[in-house]
Amino acid sequence: MNTKLFFIYLAIMAGSTYLIRAIPFAAIKGKIENKYFKSFLTYIPYAVLTAMTLPACLYATDYIISAAIGLLVAVIFAIKNKSLTTVAITACSAVFISEMIIKNLL
Repeated sequence: MNTKLFFIYLAIMAGSTYLIRAIPFAAIKGKIENKYFKSFLTYIPYAVLTAMTLPACLYATDYIISAAIGLLVAVIFAIKNKSLTTVAITACSAVFISEMIIKNLL
């Protein structure tokens, strides 16, 4: 890719990213009072993060079954309020063990 084309792409990306963030600040002058809209805005980051992470979790392994097992283990440990390190280690261990079992069965 030549340098000129790269900087054109970079400028378009930076401009679109800036506009997405700047338009709400320019459009909404006062404080948001509607509790439903505030609640909606509160949960947007979690929904976007889940939408980006969940498919990656399910397709990051050789077998979708081992990925589902790891996801289930992670959810169980997260519901039990374990630390992020504990959740990550147990989920990775569950995926590793289930991958080994599946590979030995096939």
